[in-house]
Amino acid sequence: MKIAVLGATGTAGREVVRHARANGHDVAELSRSAGIDLAAGTGLVEAFAGSDVVIDASAPQGGSNSDVVAVHKAAAQHISKAAQEAGVGHLVYLSICNIGDACFDEFDYYVAKREQEDVYSASPLATSIVRSAQWMEFATNPAAVQFSDRDVVVSDWLIQPIAVSEVAGSLVRTAEGDPTNYDVAGPEQIRLPELTERLLRARGDERPVRSEEPPIAQLATGVLLAPKGAEILGPTPSQWVDTVVE
Repeated sequence: MKIAVLGATGTAGREVVRHARANGHDVAELSRSAGIDLAAGTGLVEAFAGSDVVIDASAPQGGSNSDVVAVHKAAAQHISKAAQEAGVGHLVYLSICNIGDACFDEFDYYVAKREQEDVYSASPLATSIVRSAQWMEFATNPAAVQFSDRDVVVSDWLIQPIAVSEVAGSLVRTAEGDPTNYDVAGPEQIRLPELTERLLRARGDERPVRSEEPPIAQLATGVLLAPKGAEILGPTPSQWVDTVVE
């Protein structure tokens, strides 16, 4: 099977490429560095040529003053149209658990992911949506973690994190099967500051870790925990930390 991977150089995309090749698939690695502009849609039909499946693990980028929601929606429209023109049989989209919650109505990135889900769901192209809980790798993400020489300040999110490698494996397995939608999450709940501190200590970093209130109150009370029926995969936070610092 030939699989085209959008966002192939990103955190999830690199793992998708690795899993797909390990399963014996022919992989086309598509990213901005390879000349793919999702916001404009240029080159997509040619890039998808001969592919059986497209896995969208991308993070579309516009200009510095661009509308995040509009950019993501346009990207999904371009991808869907190009995949149909190229004769792709199945599109697999990586999304986020619980982004439909009303607390995210003013959170542009989550609204953008909703828009992409809507575009793909309305497309005649056979589509799977895999919604992931926060990744273990979010432990050092600047979206919620600020580093200084003195300390590390972490937004107090309550999460049920999953290793990105497990997410990637799920995307590839989905690409190999019939279209389906489902959620994936890790086996344990943990507060993000604790996860960050465990990782830093395992790396020998003794800077104090401080918590701060998140921008949306519900992030601290469990809005991102695994929804009912989610598939539970992979290592616990402690097991993951042991693995990444070996």
